[in-house]
Amino acid sequence: MAIIITDECINCGACEPECPNNAIYESASDWRYKDGTTLKGTVVLPNGKTVDADTDNEPISDEYYFIVSDKCTECKGFHDEPQCAAVCPVDCCVPDEKHIETAENLISKKEFLHK
Repeated sequence: MAIIITDECINCGACEPECPNNAIYESASDWRYKDGTTLKGTVVLPNGKTVDADTDNEPISDEYYFIVSDKCTECKGFHDEPQCAAVCPVDCCVPDEKHIETAENLISKKEFLHK
């Protein structure tokens, strides 16, 4: 499953540079699927959703750092554990129960994001 940042986030920013998929953004920041990936133009994500990787998307949170679940792989294929959770000083990077994925799905997503 993807990781989510809870409202207990203190906006320290420790998590953002640790993400190998560039799935973490500062509060109130626009984001793109292409950021930190090889995605370009119109793509069909592994979950079946069609998106424009180059288009700016609205922030998921205006109050604290957020993770784009479509880009989160729990660091599978890069590290043994989610790096955001490993460096978070307040333990607010936790599994997102709304986005449950198997390890195989997460590895496939990683390969899709970094062709």
